Amino acid sequence: MKWTLQRFLDTERGAMQETAGTDGPRPRKVVIVAYDGAKLLDISGPLQAFSEASFEGGGPAYQVILASASGGPVVTDTGVKLETARLDGTVADAVDTLLVAGGDLLMAPDMTASVRAGLADYLDRPRRLGSICTGAFILAQLGVLDHRDATTHWAACASFERRYPAVHLKPDAIFVTSGHIWTSAGVSAGIDMALAMIEDDLGHLAALTVARAMVLFLKRPGGQSQFSIELRRQMRDARGRFDDLHDWIRTNLDADLSVPTLAEVARMSPRNFARVYLRETGESPARAVEKLRIEAARRLLESAYDPIQVVARRTGFGDDERMRRAFVKAYGVSPQDYRNRFGRLSA
Repeated sequence: MKWTLQRFLDTERGAMQETAGTDGPRPRKVVIVAYDGAKLLDISGPLQAFSEASFEGGGPAYQVILASASGGPVVTDTGVKLETARLDGTVADAVDTLLVAGGDLLMAPDMTASVRAGLADYLDRPRRLGSICTGAFILAQLGVLDHRDATTHWAACASFERRYPAVHLKPDAIFVTSGHIWTSAGVSAGIDMALAMIEDDLGHLAALTVARAMVLFLKRPGGQSQFSIELRRQMRDARGRFDDLHDWIRTNLDADLSVPTLAEVARMSPRNFARVYLRETGESPARAVEKLRIEAARRLLESAYDPIQVVARRTGFGDDERMRRAFVKAYGVSPQDYRNRFGRLSA
């Protein structure tokens, strides 16, 4: 499988000529820098998002170019080859956004020496400079992240902090902006960051339109955790001892979910249940119930039209004020603010 550069350039040239023949705005140039071993989704995710975006008149909003230090084919981590243009003054000319893809989680400096050498002369060209996943290591090695907030893949955060103590790492964020520099967490978070850039450039509706075209469940905010509440719980309860109980809780969120009730469902004594549950999952049953209710409320706020009070009742909070306090604690925003940003009604 191979991305043909000539075919890509012919398509882009046709789009540019079509746009140039109208009075509409010209596409913004986005350059994604790749190299052997770069993660395919780090490249293809943002590439697809930017390629889906269009102006209100229907013309393409972005011209996306794949580039590498020497040009020609690069072999991604999956073995798929992508044809790239050489990163030079022509490619970097009038660039709006320059993004560096990530690769191996360890990202030894010698792996990307040629990429850094190629980038060094063009770091001051783009209006917006960014990295996807462990591409943050490359920007850090070039010194552009010093004394700035940044993020990267959660599994590489410890290594990143040891190597680059001058960077203010935000290990839990999906993406981070610090002035004109953007960094994202692992792989699919690059799509979230691209959507945020599209929203920055074209507005909220345009970003949601792209998200829906790509059949994405949600356009996530940058400050949201890299892990959903449900994924965190699954990782802690790795042996799955309480999977059946959690399934029961999810279908009975508006019921009495006190320790005696949960212990009965789990067929354990209340005292033993509370002790074993804490040991296996790392949190109390009450805290787990609240998190499952918050997760269910979040999904309803994103996808349903029910009033806030109804969502609170359906998810077992009882009243909207109790849900509001839990939501602010978990996400830093009220349920209504969350719906305004990410619900169907916001489109």
